[in-house]
Amino acid sequence: MITDRSTLVSHNPADPTDVLVSLPAPGAFAAADAVERARAAQPGWLRAGATARSAALGAVAAALEAAADELAALAVREVGKPLTEARAEIARTVAIWRYYAQAPFEPTGSVHETAAGPGLLLNRRRPHGVAGLVTPWNFPFAIPSWKAAPALAVGNTVVLKPAPEATACAQRLAEIVRQALPDHVFAVLPGGATEGNALVSAADVVSFTGSTPVGRAVVRAATARGIPAQAEMGGLNAAIVLPDADIGQAAAHIAAAVAGFAGQKCTATSRIIAVGAALDPLREALSEAFRAVRVGDPADPGTVCGPLVHESARERVVEAWQGLPALAGATVPTTPGWYAAPTLVEKVPPGHRLLNEEVFGPVAALLPADDLAHAVRITNSVPYGLVTSVHTADLDAALYGLDLVDTGMIRINAPSTGVDFHLPFGGAKQSGHGPREQGRAALEFYTSSRTYTLAPAGAAT
Repeated sequence: MITDRSTLVSHNPADPTDVLVSLPAPGAFAAADAVERARAAQPGWLRAGATARSAALGAVAAALEAAADELAALAVREVGKPLTEARAEIARTVAIWRYYAQAPFEPTGSVHETAAGPGLLLNRRRPHGVAGLVTPWNFPFAIPSWKAAPALAVGNTVVLKPAPEATACAQRLAEIVRQALPDHVFAVLPGGATEGNALVSAADVVSFTGSTPVGRAVVRAATARGIPAQAEMGGLNAAIVLPDADIGQAAAHIAAAVAGFAGQKCTATSRIIAVGAALDPLREALSEAFRAVRVGDPADPGTVCGPLVHESARERVVEAWQGLPALAGATVPTTPGWYAAPTLVEKVPPGHRLLNEEVFGPVAALLPADDLAHAVRITNSVPYGLVTSVHTADLDAALYGLDLVDTGMIRINAPSTGVDFHLPFGGAKQSGHGPREQGRAALEFYTSSRTYTLAPAGAAT
């Protein structure tokens, strides 16, 4: 967080007395300086060629893999990520850098015949220049990596502004990345809103992940400057359970998607829609699954639900369940740290914040639906559209009954959480703006298309 005195402080959410970072916020001028240094370094980085860029990204992957245990422990300590999830995030981060290490050798365009006469037409994609990346704290290594690696692969330089709560992770990531790259090709800019706004005002392309209000402000600022912008924002994700589903498996998947990492994922499940006769058995199975979730020290490999990232986050979660009938949870452990028990509520009245706002914690509402069409209407009734999970044995329902669900991703017989980094990732409505992230979609976002006409000297025009 940023204090009133413009001091950046990062606490351990499992032990708030443990301070990882305390430093002065660098300010707007530092952001402008970082961008200018990156802009000066960009032509050399591009002209070094595909082999150099590929080797550099591959070296980053190898260095991250070598430091995996250290990095996982740092994520546990700084953002309270359970150890098992932290290890998985580092493994995914390594895979992301390895995947994009091959991208410099991919085709960057195409060749076409002219409509008439001699000559050729070339379509070629070129980097924008400096990529300004604004990232959240909940995936402190993976999200900066899935933005930075494709940007670097195609010849951009990068300035990363991480969330204050993940400053130590970002600084350690930068130390590893900079060892493999030329000076100023990758920079980290600690700070808060001041630094983030300054970065958006100076970069040549912007990618943001965070809350919807801030993301919309970033998009407006970038659009006003005429630069490409990409924003991945909030979610209010639903899990639809049909009567023919494996109820036990569905309950296990949903409990993990609600409570894993204390629900602090944009893909976490927050609404559970039971269709028809699924309601009663699902209520019982979910209640048991929620109560079985292990809450505690994120450094314990058996922990599923660790602490919320800070005290105000826990207060927001507790306020969300107040006054609602609880099937499980709705308690705050007395241990030190910002913990809240995974909570399942029902009989939520229309208009309640749980049905309209992203709480970003381990709490979900169980809702009944008459049939699949009704479940789809409930799913679509919120302003967000990131991901929907569907639990059913009916292939027709999975492939065709969900055509009207307006979310960017649909996961069938799987938790709503989980990302395949080699495929496009993103949402609809207020969950996302601009082109998708990850996979080849990212390579296209970090480049612009140019068309060249090559006519022979002296040819008639």
